[in-house]
Amino acid sequence: MTISYDDHSDSVQTKLQLLQAAHARGEYDLAMSLANSIKDTLTFERQLADVPAADIGSDVKLAVRDLPMAWSAWADGWQFGKPVSLFETVGIARESEPVEMTIAFKIEEIDDPVREIRVARIDPDNGQLREIRSQVWEDLRYGGERRCRVMFLANVPMHGRADYLVLYGNQFAELPRYESDLTTTGEGYALDIENAYYVARLSRQVGQLERLTYKRQHGLELYAGGKGHGEPPGIDWGHDYVDKGHFQKHRMRNWAECPNFEVVKGPVCVRVRRWGFPHSPLHPVFTPARMHMDQTYTFVAGQPYFFKEGRMDNVQEHRIEAMRDDEWVFSGYSFNHQVWIDKKGKLREGEVPASDVDNLWGVGFYHDVSRDAFIALRLDHSTKNFPEPAHGGVPTLHYDGHGQLWSRYPAQTTTMPVGASIRQKNAYTVAPFPTEGAAAQFEMLRHQLQHPLELRAADLPTTAPTSSSVDRLARHGETSKTGRLKLDIWKKLNEVKDEQLYNITSGIVDLGYVYDVRLRAGVATLTLTMPHRGRPEYNFLVTQGGGRVENGIRERLLALDGVQDVVIDFTWEPAWTTARLSDAARKELGFSP
Repeated sequence: MTISYDDHSDSVQTKLQLLQAAHARGEYDLAMSLANSIKDTLTFERQLADVPAADIGSDVKLAVRDLPMAWSAWADGWQFGKPVSLFETVGIARESEPVEMTIAFKIEEIDDPVREIRVARIDPDNGQLREIRSQVWEDLRYGGERRCRVMFLANVPMHGRADYLVLYGNQFAELPRYESDLTTTGEGYALDIENAYYVARLSRQVGQLERLTYKRQHGLELYAGGKGHGEPPGIDWGHDYVDKGHFQKHRMRNWAECPNFEVVKGPVCVRVRRWGFPHSPLHPVFTPARMHMDQTYTFVAGQPYFFKEGRMDNVQEHRIEAMRDDEWVFSGYSFNHQVWIDKKGKLREGEVPASDVDNLWGVGFYHDVSRDAFIALRLDHSTKNFPEPAHGGVPTLHYDGHGQLWSRYPAQTTTMPVGASIRQKNAYTVAPFPTEGAAAQFEMLRHQLQHPLELRAADLPTTAPTSSSVDRLARHGETSKTGRLKLDIWKKLNEVKDEQLYNITSGIVDLGYVYDVRLRAGVATLTLTMPHRGRPEYNFLVTQGGGRVENGIRERLLALDGVQDVVIDFTWEPAWTTARLSDAARKELGFSP
């Protein structure tokens, strides 16, 4: 029987028509259900359509077997590599600088990017390949390609070059397990994120940065106490705007929970993105869809800073009385000096003169005894279809009822046109304020972050390795010599069906439920997921079938010679997406591969 996708689901257009009809009839319960269903369809369609441009194309590749012998032996088990070079262009030596890229692969050359991709640096001294910690996320399909984001930490000398090889194509590969100072606890966006320099606590209600604890000396904790304005207090208070006639303020912080969010967690970065329309104090009495807000925090391993990126996009013409896009409040008096960065990028101390109050490119505070500091380095503050924003936000040491504060108002009373957009990217550093050379230190950091390493798909260095490495890239079980039994395990796993898909022959491997297979001393450890959180009881896959337990994962694998036990690790992270479906499964489910 031929499966048509339209036989089993409905389009956004169909649901909009049903919603309009239900609303016209006064059937509000049905209309609300249809609104939720539209969001579900958009989630699915976004996975198919929202594919980023590739920094490194699918045609950029080398066969591992054609590499110098020392390299091909070191990378045994992997079929392909993409050469990538980083260039330092502004004269600042980079150490453990996060580098992010989008890479495209031909679908037939990679099975699971998160499991297979490894990044190796070419040692400039002896030419050997050395694996470095990396992170892969946002695995998407685009036509005949698979695209994903890859991040790693790079070391590049000033005005120099560093060469890397992104390896992929290994059916025996296992999910890498890297050591990192970056750790995360919590679920969803309600997280505590820790690295060697700080612990960041995000609001359990709304995901906004609530507290920041330093990991030096006495462990300074930055927080905002008091009653706030009804919402839980935090140290980051952007974004918001005041509507026509100073009637009310619409805030992201007024959300009861994030209407939309994405979380990326790994050994190199943690990224928390939240977006939607801000809420009124009397939500849902007033629910304007006028200014859409989008905010992302990025925390990285091994660095004393984190990033915040934000957008305020206007979708209807309307009048505002004020808006804020960067406000921080710290209760108590942890700092006793204020700093700011002028339009030329120079760090100053003391009061901001009247000539500079609307052209600040950094603000912050420090304490002259503890040397603790918190400084915002403003990397971008720009607009689209709107006049240049005011780059204000004068810091104050004595905000009544709290302590320290700055608040940036990019626009005051005005009419916001359709298509107007205000954008920002800031880095916030907790590095101590040195007694000497502080200005140069923070100026250089801002300059560095404004000029990331230049990425190119380049030729490999012509210098061959001078010696063979004792180490190898593959762990036990990641080559044909040590992992042959895993092929039988994957095959057996694909015989297991999801019993709720009555006429689908694709098994749980083709459906993308299996993230990883490891085999150690006869113990098969599987990492499984499910497509959505409405089905958390995954054990129906482990032992299946109304008394016929031989149909489940456990019994099928225990029948293999060499498998003595089966351990299941279930996870919701990373979330399952349609990119995990094989071509066969996509065809059976009725949509294009």
